Amino acid sequence: MGAWAELLRVSALFTVPGDALAGAAALGVGPNRGTALALGSSLCLYEAGMALNDWADRDEDAIDRPHRPIPSGRIAPRSALTAAAALTGAGLALSAAAGRRPLALATALAATVWSYDLHFKHTRGGPAAMAAARSLDVLLGAVATGAAAAAPVLPETWISGGTGERAARAATTTPRARAALPGAVVMGAHTYAVTSVSRHEAHGGSTLVPLTALAATLGLGALAALEQRTAKGSTASARLLVTALAGAYVRTAAKPFLHAALNPSPALTQRAVGGGIRAMIPLQAALAARAGGGATALAVMGLVPLARKLARKVSPT
Repeated sequence: MGAWAELLRVSALFTVPGDALAGAAALGVGPNRGTALALGSSLCLYEAGMALNDWADRDEDAIDRPHRPIPSGRIAPRSALTAAAALTGAGLALSAAAGRRPLALATALAATVWSYDLHFKHTRGGPAAMAAARSLDVLLGAVATGAAAAAPVLPETWISGGTGERAARAATTTPRARAALPGAVVMGAHTYAVTSVSRHEAHGGSTLVPLTALAATLGLGALAALEQRTAKGSTASARLLVTALAGAYVRTAAKPFLHAALNPSPALTQRAVGGGIRAMIPLQAALAARAGGGATALAVMGLVPLARKLARKVSPT
């Protein structure tokens, strides 16, 4: 079990639920059945990517990371590949239960994950592929939540006016998923920065990349702290919560990025990657609070101590 926990980076799992919850909050509705299905799908696809990543890198890890589960012989390569395929199937099945549009987004997300692990990871397009995956994850939460929020009007419309009226009424009651697009872009930009740094964690040596990631963190933190005028409950306490969460995001990511820029050793670069991964949680919380989901934001932040505690036992990178 310890080997599988290491292969699947279980400590990094706590960075996943906030995507779906931030996407749901952007619509101005509370989490529902669709949110839960999207969250489950995201967790499965994320873990599929972790298993596939180590399977694809097994020869490289035999040289640079011989302690990893596959090169050390604790997990067979075939088992890791089977787990990746099974988790992908489970993720798609969960999204299918949420509707056709969530399934389409989950399929795009799964294709992006597999393309990254099997091809883009060692190319210049690697950070962009990872950024796209994280953005799609936020949008998956929004679309699945919106589909579930619109579902109760369907039986009523069947009775009152047939398919034409049903389509018209559903269009006016379905939350607009594009409201989650700004948050998806922010999460994608942060993921791009972290992935760029992670490309140097084995050998270190880059000062410019973590310095650029530091600048991106400061910019994204300032952007997340901006008040969203359309947010519900835009009170002084709500604005204070957004500012505090944005500050927590900057503190979590900026310090290790700065250390890696000053001393680009493999150890400090890996620590910067870990800090960037953990910083996703307060960033997701800030985006949820900015959209008026204060309770959702606090629930997301509740994952921080769990992620920190588990990261002491299982590295998130």
